[in-house]
Amino acid sequence: MNEATDDIGARLARYRRSFDLTGKTAVVLGAASGIGKASAEALAALGASVICADKDRAGVERTAAALGGAAHAVDAAAADDIAALAIAAAQRGRVDIAVTTPAMHIRKQFLDYSDDEFDRIVGLNLRGVFFFLRAFGRIMRDQGGGSLIATSSVRATTLEPGLAIYGATKAGLTQLVRGLASELGQHNVRVNAVVPSIVDTALVQPLKARPEIFDKLAAHTVFNRWSAPREVATAVAFLACDAASYITGTALAVDGGWTAIDGPPSGLTETARE
Repeated sequence: MNEATDDIGARLARYRRSFDLTGKTAVVLGAASGIGKASAEALAALGASVICADKDRAGVERTAAALGGAAHAVDAAAADDIAALAIAAAQRGRVDIAVTTPAMHIRKQFLDYSDDEFDRIVGLNLRGVFFFLRAFGRIMRDQGGGSLIATSSVRATTLEPGLAIYGATKAGLTQLVRGLASELGQHNVRVNAVVPSIVDTALVQPLKARPEIFDKLAAHTVFNRWSAPREVATAVAFLACDAASYITGTALAVDGGWTAIDGPPSGLTETARE
């Protein structure tokens, strides 16, 4: 039977199954906190067995214990660590989903950046993602399928002073995703990125002490609020599912309208006339 001849019950069942990750294995790098932790939880909630990895050993062990998964201490900027994670995951069987979330930025004027600061940002945000996509891309190519998901940022396309280097790495990440998607499609491997804007994680707690800045950033979205990590994680889970089987090479905005509007919503209703 096919979609043209299936009865409605069979078609509805197929839709439900397309969101089910039961029996699949996922690797989440950055699972100790924030978007990575929420992504691990979302994938587990849909039935996946999740291998959790993070530089924060205590944090990743807590996440893994809560989800009944394995934990690995991994430096996301270290090629050897990522290669070892890929080997360990492959030894457990098929790797259906691989997600990477770690990133960092140093808010500093371009002309004041040191060579070391530049290398640290690029080393984690771009080289680290390259290592991850290469390692797990090889596994998925050889097994004939899988879903790779990286984490970009609205700063790949919209910037403010002090974020030029961070934004450049995120723009580069988007192109890594597109390029790899073009090469692995023939092997039934999908490669995508999620693109958050402002996410309320533990890292931004100090910013809440400066409500004039915290609220100004919130006002740049059409919802006038920061996102929760789970709101980005559900997009990750969607891209991991068969429901997204025809989506690849995409940078999926999960930004509250940040990149859809030209500045904060004004609330003005006047009609402009020449």
